[in-house]
Amino acid sequence: MLDFTQSTAVNATLVLLLVFSVVTWFLIFSKGWLQLRSRSQNERFKRVFWAARSMKEAEDSSVKEEGFLARLTQAGFESLRQTQSDEKTLSMSGDKQEILERNLRAQVQREQHRLESGLMILASIGSTAPFVGLFGTVWGIMHALKEISITGTASLEVVSGPVGEALIATAFGIATAIPAVLAYNWGVRRVRLMVAELEQFATDFLHLSIKSDFKVGDN
Repeated sequence: MLDFTQSTAVNATLVLLLVFSVVTWFLIFSKGWLQLRSRSQNERFKRVFWAARSMKEAEDSSVKEEGFLARLTQAGFESLRQTQSDEKTLSMSGDKQEILERNLRAQVQREQHRLESGLMILASIGSTAPFVGLFGTVWGIMHALKEISITGTASLEVVSGPVGEALIATAFGIATAIPAVLAYNWGVRRVRLMVAELEQFATDFLHLSIKSDFKVGDN
């Protein structure tokens, strides 16, 4: 009964750590691919946007592009269009610059939330995986102590099995936590850089809009 309980507890711990590890590496590859794709999309969009000869041409080019800078620009042009509309709503009440700033800020926050998706999972795995492994370790030590009390001896043959399984659980917990923590730190840094890029572009878009008197059209 003791062997079955010990084996079941350790196996359950290892399976849980395996699930954590699979989720971690899935997020690492998916977030890495998202970062690479976003960087390429943003560089292409900036070349197209700044090559435009008018706000209208810039608007047309933003519709054809993808990426978070393109979505930010689309939100900005949509805000400008709405401020020019005769139909006014509460969201469009106020100074044009304030409306545009508010809508750009809201879009930056939406993009930030999108970029941050999955990071909390990595943080949770990185902080809990060692303790899950420690649970297996403690269980193995408890089993070893029980075997010692039953047999009345602390020979290597009695404790090697439970202690060995305990060390495996500890190693799996650490091996699962390290990639999760490193990926989380990398992801947080990349999100900060991208949010800074979003805010800088939003400021540039606001200045262009002020220069064009908040109008979109062939000027």
